[in-house]
Amino acid sequence: MAFFLLLIIVTVLRIESVAPGPGNVYTNHWAVRIPGGRGQADRIAAKYGYINFGQIGSLEDHYHFHHSRVVRRAAYSLKGPHSFIHMDPEVAWAEQQVVKPRVKRYVQSDPSFIHFNDPKWSNMWYIHCNDKSSRCRSEMNILAAWQRGYTGKNVVVTILDDGIERNHPDLAQNYDHLASYDVNGNDHDPTPRYDSRNENIHGTRCAGQVAAVANNSHCAVGIAYNVRIGGIRMLDGDVTDLVEAMSLGIRPDYIDIYSASWGPKDDGKTVDGPGPLTKQAFEQGINKGRKGLGSIFVWASGNGGRQGDHCSCDGYTSSIYTISISSTTENGNKPWYLEVCSSIIATTYSSGEFNERKIVTTDLRHRCTDGHTGTSVSAPIVAGIIALALEANLLLTWRDVQHLLVKTSRPVHLKADDWKTNAAGFRVSHLYGFGLVDAEAMVLEAMKWRTVPAQHTCSHTPERRTRNETAILTQHVAYLEHVVVKVLIVHPRRGDLEINLISPSGTRSQLLANRLFDSSNEGFRNWEFMTVHFWGERAEGTWTLEIVDSLSKLRNPEVLGNLKEWTLVLHGTSQNPYQPSSAQHSGSRMVEIPALEEILEEPELEEEDEYDGPCHSECGDQGCDGPDSDHCLNCVHFSSGSLKSGRTCVSHCPLGHYEDTASRRCRRCYKGCERCVARSAGDCLSCRRGLFLNTLNSSCIDTCPPGYFADENQRQCLKCHNTCMRCLRYADRCTACSEGYSLAGMTCVPECTNGTFFHLEEMTCSPCQSSCRTCTELRQQSLNTLQTQGPLFLIYSPPFLASNNSLLSATAAEQATRCKQPRLLAWSSGNVSS
Repeated sequence: MAFFLLLIIVTVLRIESVAPGPGNVYTNHWAVRIPGGRGQADRIAAKYGYINFGQIGSLEDHYHFHHSRVVRRAAYSLKGPHSFIHMDPEVAWAEQQVVKPRVKRYVQSDPSFIHFNDPKWSNMWYIHCNDKSSRCRSEMNILAAWQRGYTGKNVVVTILDDGIERNHPDLAQNYDHLASYDVNGNDHDPTPRYDSRNENIHGTRCAGQVAAVANNSHCAVGIAYNVRIGGIRMLDGDVTDLVEAMSLGIRPDYIDIYSASWGPKDDGKTVDGPGPLTKQAFEQGINKGRKGLGSIFVWASGNGGRQGDHCSCDGYTSSIYTISISSTTENGNKPWYLEVCSSIIATTYSSGEFNERKIVTTDLRHRCTDGHTGTSVSAPIVAGIIALALEANLLLTWRDVQHLLVKTSRPVHLKADDWKTNAAGFRVSHLYGFGLVDAEAMVLEAMKWRTVPAQHTCSHTPERRTRNETAILTQHVAYLEHVVVKVLIVHPRRGDLEINLISPSGTRSQLLANRLFDSSNEGFRNWEFMTVHFWGERAEGTWTLEIVDSLSKLRNPEVLGNLKEWTLVLHGTSQNPYQPSSAQHSGSRMVEIPALEEILEEPELEEEDEYDGPCHSECGDQGCDGPDSDHCLNCVHFSSGSLKSGRTCVSHCPLGHYEDTASRRCRRCYKGCERCVARSAGDCLSCRRGLFLNTLNSSCIDTCPPGYFADENQRQCLKCHNTCMRCLRYADRCTACSEGYSLAGMTCVPECTNGTFFHLEEMTCSPCQSSCRTCTELRQQSLNTLQTQGPLFLIYSPPFLASNNSLLSATAAEQATRCKQPRLLAWSSGNVSS
């Protein structure tokens, strides 16, 4: 039956408070939404004693407030005069930030196991093979993609983690400061915090997998060794919804790929995901990032396998906006740490048992390791492979990338009991998604890829207590991509539940498995389960949601669960995304010449009667000899075609032709022109695919002149920014600079004269302190300059102070300053000497 849903919501929402729960830690940071701009936000912040730290990432009207008089970490939300901000009529929304436990997804090594780091190219078994033995695995075909010329050039990847060691010998050449930020420290340097236990190795290791420089005689080779690499330091401190949203919103028009190898606790009992701000940041990145093509978010699926965890309870990996990546061992077995779920798209090699090899990459303190482990490994590998695909085709959208992974990943030798072929012909598994990624197949497919049709979304909430219901949905989804089931379930022991979804084609996908350690009685409160197992199938038909309650001995058997409500959300397209467009033969006729024997055998035909029926509307006053537009004896508007191919009457000429009104004929444009006003090369209005309109002379060319870049959408050569001599893809993405400017990453910045330095925030040359002849950065809060009668000394406060306030050893060259009275300075513990 058809259903119509009229939803009227009248909401007066002043504050969204965080529900108190066991173990909550409240911070002295608030996220607020205040319309009216930064000035209005500053005024309200001052009114209630807050400091406005600025806009939250790319979220308009959302601000980060901090209150220094509130306890930094508390077990409950403290009340006081600052609380009245929630009642201010100018404040649309406010939320005190709660610490969200986030764990890095690498496997902790056994401290009793002694190993030696000896990183060499020959150790990178997952990229290339030397001995072709049974233990040699290179099915990801990364080397083959390199051999085709794709190494990640002009693509920008950033690692969301605990920072990256930007001056590491294997990263420095590819480091991009414009793709980096320290959210924890609120500055532009993502360098990790060093300690004796090396807690913050994770981000540097992930960065090396993507972007380690090739052929520099150090450590390893990155998957995309010519990519631009950045780091967002955001895990080395309290992780809140605000912190995550800011991190996901750093320069979305500059950064192409965000790689994250972390998430909620992998303990088999946590159900957690993005907060409201982070959800908005995901949506903004998808809708506006990469100039509308969509930011690409790659996520590690999780390491809770030993705890019986299921990654469907992780709201980051089960988002339609992220690419969830799994791991397999070198022998194609399920690793002991692996979580399974229906949102996994693809798989890479990673670590396994103690006797199986691990991954080689960069390590903290300029070192190298061959012990990188867990699903943390897999997300950066796929980020690197996607960078290769983007180099092959810069116009891939976020959905194009997911389609490419679905089409090109392969089961190969991956061992799993649940491999199945869905109704669209894709092999898929809850362990490995669509299989092992294939870098060569990705770049080959990307080179010829046509953007998939627009995404449509259908949503249906069955009536309560209705067992069978047919819905007529207003937005047409014929071919499926992501399928989401949103449930409201009340249950005494959440871990006893198993949930399956069965498509109209009969494909079964497990949305949730039993979790032994999950004894929560909270059930699922509008939790969204996502599956990709129906990818490419037809959407129409009966969908079945199956919930199995496995009554465990750990609960009262008389207390049952209750499915309060569920919603089926189908994402997909109205037409087949892989069906090639049919060839256009405007006015042409295909003629097959029969063999002589066939002609002789044909029966004699009766003489055809003269046509006396109605003519086509495009036929002129001379009539026709048939009903169609190619039966006309003359035309009302224009005649298209030739005597050889056949002529037809049309109201407008097809692409590649212009309208000759004098003769009422469609004349061919100059070769390469899609639309034109006349026949010559300089009469083009637009160009065929693969060529670009040179607006200087209205011609179609395959390479834009210096100072211009090829805009694939408009198929025009557009002018670069005035600071760029050459640019790529966007006007402000420079590859060479005009006179007076130098290249920083892919931005042209002024070449500052002596006594000035380049100010990153203001993008201008600002004066150094009076005592400096040259300088690289002015940080009043961390640098005090003391001028004495003798030598000029520089004394640094943190991060160069040790815990006992003695100066740490460093060299003047490392701290980058030359003074008016040049002296070689040296620091030692407790004193300064020249």
